[in-house]
Amino acid sequence: MQINQNFTENNFAFVLNEYKYNINLGDIVAGTIFNMEKRGFLVDIGLPIVCYLPYEEISLHHKKTQNIYYSYSINNTTREFFILAYNKQKHQLILSIKRLEYIRGWKRIKQIENEDTILYLKIYNQNRGGIITILEGIQGFIPNSHLKLIDNKTLKQKKYIQCKLLMADEKNNKLILSYKKAILSILSKKIKIGNIVNGKIIKIEKYGIFLEIYNILSLLHISEIANQNITNIDTIFKIGDIVKVKILHIDMQQGRISVSTRNI
Repeated sequence: MQINQNFTENNFAFVLNEYKYNINLGDIVAGTIFNMEKRGFLVDIGLPIVCYLPYEEISLHHKKTQNIYYSYSINNTTREFFILAYNKQKHQLILSIKRLEYIRGWKRIKQIENEDTILYLKIYNQNRGGIITILEGIQGFIPNSHLKLIDNKTLKQKKYIQCKLLMADEKNNKLILSYKKAILSILSKKIKIGNIVNGKIIKIEKYGIFLEIYNILSLLHISEIANQNITNIDTIFKIGDIVKVKILHIDMQQGRISVSTRNI
């Protein structure tokens, strides 16, 4: 169904004034579904004007079967609706539950962002780029760069994952989350700047060494290995070695740790 939104707010205001309706486009109203049609439902919001809820405006993500659609009607469902548009030809207000879910979902996400809460979300799909999940009805994404603490085998067995908000951009409907950020937060009592900890070397590069500290990937830069210049790191360290390091910097946002072996 194509919703006719060419009828402007001025036209809509004229109709409201003519019939003395105290409602506007964008309002949230209570109503009762009383009849099922081929592509949607008729809704009574207590005014002498037909209100219509198209199937595609019922939910953000859940695919509903015909039986579930039917249950809305026979149960005389009463709930809130968002006034989405006005159909001039049919003299109908077009209602939406989906838009209401979207608005309220983003409102709750902003609260979660302010509280910096650790979340436990269901994994809906995994692709080459990362994991798709849903928070408050809004689709979210955890990129691979924020999943590096979990191997693919373990990840495929998981149904839920701990994470924290990394970016919540309502304007562009973009929700990015991080598993690494959540783990860092959980381990915040153990991992503090200045703490001396043990790390296991998992990779050696010309510019430094990558270690695992409490399963978190950490970088020991070549400039932080010793007070004197070092040219060949691999002559000093080997993969699998356990190294005592001092934590220099913790990037909670990106889930990164920088460490040093100098002056320990």
